[in-house]
Amino acid sequence: MGDVRRVYVEKRPGFDVLAGGIKKDLCENLGKNILALRMLYRYDVEGMQDEEFNKALNSVFSEPAVDEIFLEDFVYSDGDKVFAVEYLPGQYDQHADSAAQCVQLLTQGILPNVHVARVYVLSGQLTDSDMEDIKSYIINPVDSREASFEKPESLEMTYDIPKDVMILEGFCSLDKDGIRDMHKDLGLAMHVDDLAFCQKYFQSEDRDPSITEIRVIDTYWSDHCRHTTFFN
Repeated sequence: MGDVRRVYVEKRPGFDVLAGGIKKDLCENLGKNILALRMLYRYDVEGMQDEEFNKALNSVFSEPAVDEIFLEDFVYSDGDKVFAVEYLPGQYDQHADSAAQCVQLLTQGILPNVHVARVYVLSGQLTDSDMEDIKSYIINPVDSREASFEKPESLEMTYDIPKDVMILEGFCSLDKDGIRDMHKDLGLAMHVDDLAFCQKYFQSEDRDPSITEIRVIDTYWSDHCRHTTFFN
């Protein structure tokens, strides 16, 4: 795909409404003494030629009238506290996906790899404990994590393939109490009766299911998903 390019984008003073709102939120709800807060979007981009990248800088990644752009790195004061937040691997990032699709429309070429992180720069008398509180408040561990500032050599994602997938041995022979206990142990969203219904299916298959099969069924059996997955 080519080298990874990095660009930081920050709203100009007067247009940095989001950063101002975050600062107010942290001061009011956490009681932190934050004198100033900057927020930048960091784009790591792979799969673009120089001309394409330069064209996208002021049309996809930024709006020249309201944004400042910084290539590869940006400047901040010595006393500032800086951290970045990114989505967990595999988590859908609409911001990054939209940017990649806009680049493809602009270049009429292949879809580039785009990775986005939000960078926070805080000024004030903030202790390490203060920063831990702020990070815990901003970062939702369900879908996000603190991001490294080291630029990756590639944005291609690699996944470790599990060698063995657990089989729920004895599932097909469980009685009602056993089904109830398994439902509780696995913390399933489906009802106990739903799990019993699954048992009948796997009994007809004459095999015990894998944990993956039960987890997938459990996900798609939710009220939100099953109307479009099972009722059509």
